[in-house]
Amino acid sequence: DKRHCRICLFAWYFRDWLMYRLDISLGYVVAGHDAGSEMAGETDLATLLAGMSPRLDDAEWMFVTLTEGDAQSLMPLAIASFREEEGMTLVLPRSAGSDLGQAIGPMMRITLEIHSSLEAVGLTAAVAGALAADGISANVIAAYYHDHIFVPSASADRALAILHKLSNSEC
Repeated sequence: DKRHCRICLFAWYFRDWLMYRLDISLGYVVAGHDAGSEMAGETDLATLLAGMSPRLDDAEWMFVTLTEGDAQSLMPLAIASFREEEGMTLVLPRSAGSDLGQAIGPMMRITLEIHSSLEAVGLTAAVAGALAADGISANVIAAYYHDHIFVPSASADRALAILHKLSNSEC
């Protein structure tokens, strides 16, 4: 019903606001660029590839699917979430997600440091294609500022090397 939808919408806005406030208090917001600032991001594929500066995170992550009710208690630990008809998908630290029912991982995150526009065309295809050519699966999450590629932990160093090579090649 409409009341339930408004409550859910408020909860999601409140969560985003709270996460932004936590980012500020933990120092994650880059000086001069807060989450509310208008920055369009790069759209030129050659510029995106040349400047992507892939960085491997040292944490391991699990993709977990849960009922929405079960997911609520783990939301503060999630780096990402997505609601699907079948349930909530959370990306959780390995320590929090490895004991849960339907979990895939461990995965490692490679962040493309360039500020890519959500309207950019071809970056995901280029990155996923380069990794696929070497048999590495790529689970891409595009956030407002950066793209994050989750790859199997066993392939993370190889994936990072491939992305550095892609970044340094002629487009």
